[in-house]
Amino acid sequence: MAFGSFNHHRQQGPMADINVTPMVDVMLVLLVIFIISAPMFTHAVKLDLPKAQAQANPQQAASVSLAIDAKGQVYWNDEAVAPTALDARLAAASKLDPQPELQLRADKNTRYEVVAQVMAAAQTAGLSKLGFVTEPPKEKK
Repeated sequence: MAFGSFNHHRQQGPMADINVTPMVDVMLVLLVIFIISAPMFTHAVKLDLPKAQAQANPQQAASVSLAIDAKGQVYWNDEAVAPTALDARLAAASKLDPQPELQLRADKNTRYEVVAQVMAAAQTAGLSKLGFVTEPPKEKK
């Protein structure tokens, strides 16, 4: 298809072809820039590190399972506890070295107020490691 003609009296219609030359030029320039700059991103300092034997890792902190059922009853490692006894156990756990991690499991119908009170009691006692335990969704077949 010719882009020009020698007949100037003929009406020029709209051109239906897309000119991709500028796009190809830009893509080639970007490719060259990427090829040149890629080795700079993978530059690493090669070190010959010394070998040494280390002492055993410090003892891992125990974990305490706190469960809250739908009625608001709190369980310490599957043992029902009263709110006053919970405060005493949290205070005793905060004095352990290393501090245990509290793993909080709450029924989905538990009031948020109860969960917030247990979390506040743990924070007041000085415990800083708190994790929420959930069940993974069942796989659909």
